[in-house]
Amino acid sequence: MIPGDLGKVLNKPSLENIEGLGNQHVIDQLNGFVRLCKPARVTVFGESLEDVAHVRELALERGEEVPLKMKGHTIHFDGFYDLARDVGSTKVLTPPEMRLSKNINTINRDEGLNEILGIMDGCMKGKEMLVKFYSLGPTNSRFSLCAMQVTDSSYVAHSEDLLYRQGYEQFKHLKGGKEFFTFLHSAGELDDRKVTKNTISRRIYIDVVDGKVYSANNQYAGNSVGLKKLALRLAIYKANHEDWLSEHMLLMGIHPLGKKRVTYFAGAYPSACGKTSTAMIPGQSIVGDDIAYLKEDKEGYCRGVNIEQGIFGIIQDVNPVDDPLIYKSLTTPRELIFSNILISDGIPYWLGMGRSDIPEKGTNFSGEWFKGKKDKDGNEIPFAHGNARYTMRLSELENVDPRYNDPDGVTVEGIFYGGRDSDTNVPIAEALSWEHGVYIGATLESETTTATIGKTGVRRQDLMANIDFVVVPLSTYLTNHIKFGRKLTHKPRVYATNYFLRHEGKYTNTKVDKKIWVLWAEGRVNGEYDAIKTPIGMIPLYKDLKQLFKTVFKKDYTEEEYIQQFSIRVTKYLEKIARMEQFYKDEPNMPREFWDILNQQKRELQELKIRTGKDAFPPISFV
Repeated sequence: MIPGDLGKVLNKPSLENIEGLGNQHVIDQLNGFVRLCKPARVTVFGESLEDVAHVRELALERGEEVPLKMKGHTIHFDGFYDLARDVGSTKVLTPPEMRLSKNINTINRDEGLNEILGIMDGCMKGKEMLVKFYSLGPTNSRFSLCAMQVTDSSYVAHSEDLLYRQGYEQFKHLKGGKEFFTFLHSAGELDDRKVTKNTISRRIYIDVVDGKVYSANNQYAGNSVGLKKLALRLAIYKANHEDWLSEHMLLMGIHPLGKKRVTYFAGAYPSACGKTSTAMIPGQSIVGDDIAYLKEDKEGYCRGVNIEQGIFGIIQDVNPVDDPLIYKSLTTPRELIFSNILISDGIPYWLGMGRSDIPEKGTNFSGEWFKGKKDKDGNEIPFAHGNARYTMRLSELENVDPRYNDPDGVTVEGIFYGGRDSDTNVPIAEALSWEHGVYIGATLESETTTATIGKTGVRRQDLMANIDFVVVPLSTYLTNHIKFGRKLTHKPRVYATNYFLRHEGKYTNTKVDKKIWVLWAEGRVNGEYDAIKTPIGMIPLYKDLKQLFKTVFKKDYTEEEYIQQFSIRVTKYLEKIARMEQFYKDEPNMPREFWDILNQQKRELQELKIRTGKDAFPPISFV
């Protein structure tokens, strides 16, 4: 018998599951959560197929998800004011001795705990508390981290069953230890549509000291699914106090045409900047599309694992031309959750799906929707949200890499950094060194999208696509990146990418051109292409890109296109450097290498401009 309040609200199977773990730390935490949240009952799940199926059934029974016409497909709505990550309401709990960078949202730990515990007091009255156990990373691996999710949302639990590996048995490997992350979530009071009512009291508080996250009055997965970006923050804190990296990165296998090799790359892109679509480029294989753990192996290589087993992807602009593999997966039977799109007669519709027959009425994130419907501010409500999502298992994809579940991970030989940049960065450039690669990641910028709450189209600094999730000083984070690379005998090559360059208001390339850029990078890693050295990095030769476009797309890539895309826009780069100086100027203990590289690049670009008076230089200028 489990003593305390927990024992009073457990059924027999749940009691057996708790006892089977043999972990007093789990029992103590759950006792505390029961006293706080006051649920009517607590169900503790194992990892059997029956337990996993039961969670999905609960989501349907409770109306948090609704079945669609196609087998396995369901729809979930987060509510009109709960459609993206809430950066402002997400804070790190900091004790007096902890100092984080000014760009990180913090709150005094005692003050924050008092607030969030007050908000969550009684938040599960009359509800069922669901307790699930997961493994971040493949099970039985040196990468594995255990995580316990406690929630009153069957949608959250179902999402995690799709996205993460079951970890009940992995918890037993702890042998009663306390080395696990904990996530306590409540959707709060729900309205008739089963969406959160009190979003004004939405809070997501991260206790890195205690390895816990408290999340209240929200349903959007970026705020509620603990193992996603909330666990990323806890893992970043852990990694930066150890000897590895926890990153907001894809992992993919690149397969060059006509060759039997595969080369694995990681890649960091802010939300809605091409991360999933890069991982899903036709002809390549996906290991993961969002979060990776990176560690050194015995031979001095960088090894990486996807901590997830699924995809929580942005659905806008997924269409049969630009993203054929994802589109096929979304339009064929499988277990799949859509969120915040339009449903009409049980059929899903989303922005940019390539259909002209969008219905003029249906159900969406605003409730019953009709064309021309407006919000309280008089703005017309689109039929689907720009940050609408789909959630599914990787194993459902035709192009899943056979090693996506390998406990040893894959050997990472290259890293991409890319943001939404309309006027500065070339489509792809290789870093001059590992330290220069860290600089490229540290100076990553992106124009904001609907993936975060706030204005769109604003240029935002987003180091390593991780600015929202770093819970250590930025200088510590960058220093650890430099140290990590230096200890590797075989360092990954680093590449800056940009899929969003514009000229006279139009994109200079198509969405599918990213395949050329990644194939060129793969060829560079394997010694197949020369490159032109410039102050901002190594850029491709025209003849190599011309051949790649011809081979891959049967397309004539003109020298005019090449010059337009790969000219070094000196003035724009200098403006970017000035923004970086401003951003980092007050950051104490920044690694010396960062400022050395920034100042050298600045000096070389200024000399070019002074000597010639030009704003941009075609590639031939550097030959």
